[in-house]
Amino acid sequence: MTQKVELKRELGLLEITLSGVGIILGAGIYALIGKAAALAGNAVWLSFALASLVAIFTGLSYAELSSMFPKASAEYEYTRSAFGRRLAFIIGWLIIFSGIIGASTVALGFGGYFNSFISISPVISGMILIIALSFLLFYGIKESAWFAVIATLIETAGLVLIIFIGLPYLGKVDYFEMPYGMAGVFQASALVFFAYTGFESIVKLSEETKAPERTIPKGLLLAILISIILYILVAVSAVSVMGWEKLGTSEAPFADLAFTSLGSRASTLLSAIALFATANTVLLMLLGASRIMYGMADSATLPGVLARVHPSRRTPWVAILVSMLISILFIFSGDITFVANVDNFTLFVTFFVINASVIFLRYIKPEMARPFRVPLAIGGFPVLPLFGILFCIFMLFQLEWKVLLIGAALVVLGWLLSFVDMRKV
Repeated sequence: MTQKVELKRELGLLEITLSGVGIILGAGIYALIGKAAALAGNAVWLSFALASLVAIFTGLSYAELSSMFPKASAEYEYTRSAFGRRLAFIIGWLIIFSGIIGASTVALGFGGYFNSFISISPVISGMILIIALSFLLFYGIKESAWFAVIATLIETAGLVLIIFIGLPYLGKVDYFEMPYGMAGVFQASALVFFAYTGFESIVKLSEETKAPERTIPKGLLLAILISIILYILVAVSAVSVMGWEKLGTSEAPFADLAFTSLGSRASTLLSAIALFATANTVLLMLLGASRIMYGMADSATLPGVLARVHPSRRTPWVAILVSMLISILFIFSGDITFVANVDNFTLFVTFFVINASVIFLRYIKPEMARPFRVPLAIGGFPVLPLFGILFCIFMLFQLEWKVLLIGAALVVLGWLLSFVDMRKV
């Protein structure tokens, strides 16, 4: 009998925090701030603040659950422990779908930026990016994490540059100007939540992290806090320089902002930084999708072949390969706003269940060790996860009916697949 090959524990608090910041600060803020400004006006900063509440409440729930179940299968493991295998499969399915489709969409965004430097089809350059990053993921988790660290520092520097560009313009606009009232602000909040997605991917690194029951919760909460501060400051700076009307019609908002203030060289620099931001997001989305695919296969919920770990590289090579191939198929997706909202639907449903899992497990498994506990409880009832549930429901109602229809179809498909006995596949 051959000995099972384990994933390699390489990551500490620095790598976990910066990996989390890297995927949160990725393509969302670079691509969607213009679209959000068109809805929320100069109050787009308020949309980022409101969207952050879902990330805060749900991030706390993830922190507690990851300290209880430090597994790569993450959401699947949490939901299975609270509500059973069928709902767990549906949630795992939605998370895998979210990561793969998100990676495809952002890779296409990378292709658009790359096309401004070298004239090549965004589809071709996006496909090359997915293949190259998949090879990096196969080569090793530490190498992948350090690429993420370097790209994170570069893209964070880009956001800091935007903040400094905006400093001389502060106070030039009315920061509460809302062309469509609070309804527009709420719709923008539901859209820009895509910019916060990624914090949940941190928990999928549990089996490759040193002392995960302590390191994962700390890194997760630090990543969310850093991202919230940067986002709100960037949103204020962006509308200060351009105003919501110009920002809302821009296809490359940060490059245009830099051009408005500093000229063509600054615009080129921001475009180059955007390449790192989008590449980093694709890397970490593929990482998250492949790890939960591996974890679910390891639990016999997906075909066992997806749980194979390469004997020398000690990475889940089959899961990485499958994630790469499906991402390439979906790279022909179109409108980033629409796809981002479909992605948001899957996450709002997932986060609803994650917050509910914290509440339910407090009652059915009160004796289980919780190295991290969500603060503020009334009796044995944790209050903050309830707020997370309510905000997820509220955000779902901000999405257009086409998004809700496609999202519902994904849930039904996941439910049907949950009846398949994967041990026979």
